[in-house]
Amino acid sequence: MPLRSTFAISSGASDERDCIILEVTVDGIKGYGECVAERDPSYSSETVGTSWHILNEFLIPEILGKDFKEPGDFQPKVSFIIKGHLMCKAAVEMALWDVKGKQEGKSLKTLIGGVRSKVDVGVSVGIQESPQALVKVVEGYVKQGYKRIKLKIKPQRDIAETRAVRKAFPDMRLQVDANSAYNIESAKDLKPLDELDLLLIEQPLNEDDIIDHAQLQPQFKTPICLDESILCVRHARQAIDLGACRIINIKPGRVGGITEAMAIHDLCQQRNVPVWCGGMLETGVGRAANLALASLPGFILPGDISATERYFFEDITQQWFTLNNDSTITVPEAPGLGIDIDPDNLEKYTLAKMTIP
Repeated sequence: MPLRSTFAISSGASDERDCIILEVTVDGIKGYGECVAERDPSYSSETVGTSWHILNEFLIPEILGKDFKEPGDFQPKVSFIIKGHLMCKAAVEMALWDVKGKQEGKSLKTLIGGVRSKVDVGVSVGIQESPQALVKVVEGYVKQGYKRIKLKIKPQRDIAETRAVRKAFPDMRLQVDANSAYNIESAKDLKPLDELDLLLIEQPLNEDDIIDHAQLQPQFKTPICLDESILCVRHARQAIDLGACRIINIKPGRVGGITEAMAIHDLCQQRNVPVWCGGMLETGVGRAANLALASLPGFILPGDISATERYFFEDITQQWFTLNNDSTITVPEAPGLGIDIDPDNLEKYTLAKMTIP
């Protein structure tokens, strides 16, 4: 699906979004899930290609014809057979949650105990050609109604850009995301960010650098938020115990599904650690699931869910998620994910199709 504008982060830029959509049939009811793995292995080692292979050869054959009491029950049963590949597992689980909601006539928000009918959202802004260009792009999103801005940064494209945006918008809720672009030494160059009243600095170091993050956080008054480092509730507990972060970004695709995302949310609530819902340029399928997740009480910071029109000219769902006047998006209330597939658009953007009876 073509993006409205190039989305650039520290590891590369994208003009299109590739993903896998699952249609799962359970007792005649169809459920939908989205595998958020990208075409390239820049954010994660999982890609559309590896996911296609794992789903076809291993994951789907392992669960076909099996009974599961709850959507999250399938993953423990396959975890010793299929290591990793959390985005594939999250896609299957999402589809099973959609089925369960339709079976019971309940929305995903209701099934998981969500408490909000609307969730606070912000917008993630990619790296631009100059600080002036970045300010102009941010100004456009502010005019659309976004009240929280996240800036993508990398070495040499960090302090000047953030200062320029802060000067232009002194009261904006502002945060930055490095996507692992720094090491323990070069991250010291980010100290001037402490002067800019940021909500957080997201994932400055590599995804496996929890110990280094624990050394880095005490050097900053700005909270460090972990994203790529947190793949399960165990990682979240370790990071909190070590003082590696003060905030956690929860992406259900990254952690293997809604069930694990809820477990991380519950742990963070117990430990008084704020969480928010990250985004992976999802279609309306994954966007609906993220909105339901973000309705849980511990999601007290605005997420990266954003309106559909932020990313796409058109979507594969009939629902078009829009930004409310208060920088929120309404959580779907219809059964399951609360979305309907647009068959014409799905066919229009389909690159390959596989049916496993």
